[in-house]
Amino acid sequence: MKPLKTVFLLLSLLALTACKNDSFLSNSSVPSKDWSLIVFSPPYMQGWVELVVAEDVEGRRSVGPRGLLGTGDEHIEKEVARGWYRDGGWDVYTMSGADLPKRIYVRWQSIIEQKTYKSWIEIPEEARSMMYNSVRRKCTKFPGRPLNTLASINVGVAPGGVIGVWVEDHCILPHKIARAQAEVEPLGPYQGKNQGRYAHPIDENAKRYVERWGIPYGSW
Repeated sequence: MKPLKTVFLLLSLLALTACKNDSFLSNSSVPSKDWSLIVFSPPYMQGWVELVVAEDVEGRRSVGPRGLLGTGDEHIEKEVARGWYRDGGWDVYTMSGADLPKRIYVRWQSIIEQKTYKSWIEIPEEARSMMYNSVRRKCTKFPGRPLNTLASINVGVAPGGVIGVWVEDHCILPHKIARAQAEVEPLGPYQGKNQGRYAHPIDENAKRYVERWGIPYGSW
């Protein structure tokens, strides 16, 4: 009986090991817990991101992207800056080691206006739920598309201090989930640490666009 018990014990251990290996293999395909933050401006509405801070649901804060926004080319025959059109220059930043965002702070220079804005944006719970599901559900509309591996939140900033926020679902379709009105930073660009100078001069293409079409306040 002892040899049979020994064999049975060995078989049990092998079965448990197989289960653990299966679990490990399945866990290895779980999408990344990181998420991406995109900041953008409408075309020709030139700006510069000074600071982005994401505060997650655990109260931890992470610094996001900085850079030039609202670029455009020489083709100004059409009024393309009206409304939220993301091809106006944007920057993508992966937020590593952060939980889903509770709120996001952005301070940016509206170079086209020569003003600096700042604001916190509250991220609602339904937006976090959509971000969570975006990397755990396959898109039935496009069955051949692989599972999305990175949740994404997009922040649009526009002249007048208008902010729009979108979250992408499991089909990578954007849903607008928040809107905010930023306040003017009284200290100016870089909070007064650069003698009032902006990060860049007004781009000639942006200047020509505004001279022809103006700044479409109220369209964002």
